[in-house]
Amino acid sequence: MSGLTTFRVPDRVTGSAQDVVLGRAMVGAWQRDGIFQIEADAGQRALTGAALAASRRFFALPPDVKAACLDDRSYSGYTASGEEVTAGERDSSEIFTITPDLPGGDDRPCHGPVPWPDRDYRTAMRAFLAGAGSLGDRLLPLVALGLGLDTTAAARLSGLTRGGWHHMRVLRFPAASRTGERGIGAHTDYGLLVIAAQDDTGGLYVRPPVPGERRPRNWLPDESSAGFAQDAPGWTYVAPVPDVLTVFPGDILQFLTGGALLSTPHRVRLADRERYALAYFHEPSFDSVIRPLAPSPGETTVIHYGEHFTRMFMRCYPRRATTLRIRERGLLRRLPRAAHW
Repeated sequence: MSGLTTFRVPDRVTGSAQDVVLGRAMVGAWQRDGIFQIEADAGQRALTGAALAASRRFFALPPDVKAACLDDRSYSGYTASGEEVTAGERDSSEIFTITPDLPGGDDRPCHGPVPWPDRDYRTAMRAFLAGAGSLGDRLLPLVALGLGLDTTAAARLSGLTRGGWHHMRVLRFPAASRTGERGIGAHTDYGLLVIAAQDDTGGLYVRPPVPGERRPRNWLPDESSAGFAQDAPGWTYVAPVPDVLTVFPGDILQFLTGGALLSTPHRVRLADRERYALAYFHEPSFDSVIRPLAPSPGETTVIHYGEHFTRMFMRCYPRRATTLRIRERGLLRRLPRAAHW
C-alpha cells in the first residue's frame, strides 16, 4: 500500500487552530486507514538508525548468548523464533522485549530488570524509547483535539501516560523459506498507542476499519483478537518509506473512546530477506485503572492496566519462566481487581 497520510508533528502542542486541524486529520486517517505515518526529524532518524543497527548486532550473536538475556521477574529480554504464540500457532519472529528497567524487590508481576546484552545496546534502545516517548506525549493531545473531547476528557487522555509503562519490542524476521510464510499472525496490540519503525524490507499488513465488521474487545477474558480475520480479504500492505514512523491505536484507545477509534489488526509475512522492526508502546502507568472517556449509562467495565498487560503476555508466552512464576506465586492476586475479572 502506498500513499498513507504522512504528518509532521510540532515540537509543542498548544491547542491552536492549526493543532485542531492536524488532530482531526490524524483521527480521520485512523478511521479510514487504521494507520498513519509521522515524518521523522533528523534527531529521530539518527535514533532509529542507531537502534536498528544495535538490533542487527544483537540478533547476529550466537543462540546461547541471546538466550542468556532473560530474567524471570519480567517479560524483558530475548524470545526465540517459535516461542511466541498467536492463535495457537508459533510465530517466526525473534524478539527482544524492553519493559521498564526496575530493580529487584518489587514482587508485582512483570517488575524486574532488563537483561541488557551490553552497554551499547542499552544506550541505543533507551535513546529510541525516549524519542518515541516524546512523540507519544505530543500525539495524545492532538488526538484529544481531533476527537473533540471536552476539557476534562482531553486532560484525562493527555495525562494518562505520565509515569507510563512504556515499553518496546525489537524484532527480527527471518527470510521466508516459502511464499506467504508468516512472521507474526493477525492480532491487535493490547496497549494505548503504537509507534513503529521498519527497515526497507517490508512485510507489514494492516486491516483498516471495515463497515459492519465487529472487532473483538481484546480486554475481555472471553474475547481475543489473536488470529482475527487472518485469511479474510481487506488487508493492506504497508510499504516501507524512508524516514517515517508509523502510528496506530491499540486496544486501550479503542476502550477509552468507546470504539470511535478502533485497535488496528496487523500481521507480518516473511519476505525474501530478513527484516528488522521496532515497535514502541506508549502506555498508561502499570497501576492505572482505566474507564471510558465518555461512559455509557450503566457502564461498569474498567481495565486495570497492569493486569491487562500481564494477562496478554501470559497468553502469548504460556510456558515462559515469567508466566510460571506469576502463576506459582499468585502474583496477579496482589493487584487491585479490575471489575470485569
